[in-house]
Amino acid sequence: MNLYPNIAIDGPAGAGKSTVAKLVAKKLGYIYIDTGAMYRALTLQALRDGVDMHDPEALGRLAGVTPVSLRNGEDDRLRVFLNNEDVSEEIRGPEVSGNVSYVAMVPAVRRRMVELQKAMAEKGGVVMEGRDIGTVVLPDAPVKIFLTATTPVRAKRRRDELAVKGSIFSQEQMEEEIIRRDGIDSTREADPLTKAPDAEVIDSTFFTAEQVADMIIARVQPAG
Repeated sequence: MNLYPNIAIDGPAGAGKSTVAKLVAKKLGYIYIDTGAMYRALTLQALRDGVDMHDPEALGRLAGVTPVSLRNGEDDRLRVFLNNEDVSEEIRGPEVSGNVSYVAMVPAVRRRMVELQKAMAEKGGVVMEGRDIGTVVLPDAPVKIFLTATTPVRAKRRRDELAVKGSIFSQEQMEEEIIRRDGIDSTREADPLTKAPDAEVIDSTFFTAEQVADMIIARVQPAG
């Protein structure tokens, strides 16, 4: 049994998973793993290569030959590498955001990414967030959280995040995008967004990221 139990955080787009997971990892001294960033990196490669986002065979082949890795930078921030190129900022752009759900729904892509993610968590002490962590990647994680929030709040959070990067969207546009992504994520054939039966739901609508992080940490009991 790992001395430091893994923590799985799932939830829809804009629920605050990344922010909360980073805080939890920092406070516990754990390793933070953003699985969504891995799918975004592959999406960026597909866009660069002109791969059809609706061609699952082509996307599956691309996943099998594209090196994607996560590393901690000098500032302790997670950096995402695609073919040894730091693409941490580029993968957060609107074009990648608009296409990542199509890439993530391909079974062959998910199988490859899950292999990599499971390997990262073998030694324990990781906070992993995504959409299928508690159900597929870390089904044995002793701490499973399903983080959610209302659609307007999730849209506003996403708008604010993109505005910092110079991309401006209306609240209505972002709510439509959130609803569209929810539909794709929850109905895809491969590992759809689903709450694990033993996951605890936390609605972050009226809580700060710091408050939610403290709620999760209170549920962590080191093995020993």
